[in-house]
Amino acid sequence: VQLVESGGGLVQTGGSLSLSCTASGSVSSFNAMGWYRQAPGKERELVAGLSSGVTTHYADSVKGRFTISRDNAKNTLFLQMNNVKSEDTAMYYCAAWGRGHTIFFDEYDYWGQGTQVTVSS
Repeated sequence: VQLVESGGGLVQTGGSLSLSCTASGSVSSFNAMGWYRQAPGKERELVAGLSSGVTTHYADSVKGRFTISRDNAKNTLFLQMNNVKSEDTAMYYCAAWGRGHTIFFDEYDYWGQGTQVTVSS
């Protein structure tokens, strides 16, 4: 299974951006999917997760601003980023967990190559 992210780019503070992660297989086969980000010099952070296709999880830093969703027909995971801030600047990665694996207790099974998001003031 391959995960391919897209949609990153340069956006101004307060603006919006939508990231996509397209899987080579059926996303409905995954127990969970999520978005991580990592900025230079900082630890990797789980930004948003989607478990069993219905339960969402968000980092406190993005609650109310980011929305994770999935389109099974398109085999694609999305991250809608609204009211972005400079601290959202990072490389964003898509991850997926296979059946029986969960976001908070297992390492991901699949990982994308990342898409860069840069927020300018």
